Amino acid sequence: MRVELARRAVDDLDRLVQLLSLPADTRTRVRRALRPLEELPRLGRPLEADAWTGHRVLLGPWRWMLLVHRIDEEQERIVVVTVQDARSSATVR
Repeated sequence: MRVELARRAVDDLDRLVQLLSLPADTRTRVRRALRPLEELPRLGRPLEADAWTGHRVLLGPWRWMLLVHRIDEEQERIVVVTVQDARSSATVR
């Protein structure tokens, strides 16, 4: 399966990079963390909150970084919809 980042996920990641002064290779690290989804699309814990039913969460390159994704089986792709800091009270639940 193909793994893609939605515009919102890219914006979220850019915000975290700037806010937390993450290293210059952060995007490469995120790409590496997402690579296993190509072969194991159901990797990660399913989210149970009503608004997030059908989404799964995978830890990013740091254990506080949440990569929330959904599987689009018809188009054979996985879309990362948001990137969140698990330490924040505003994190997806």
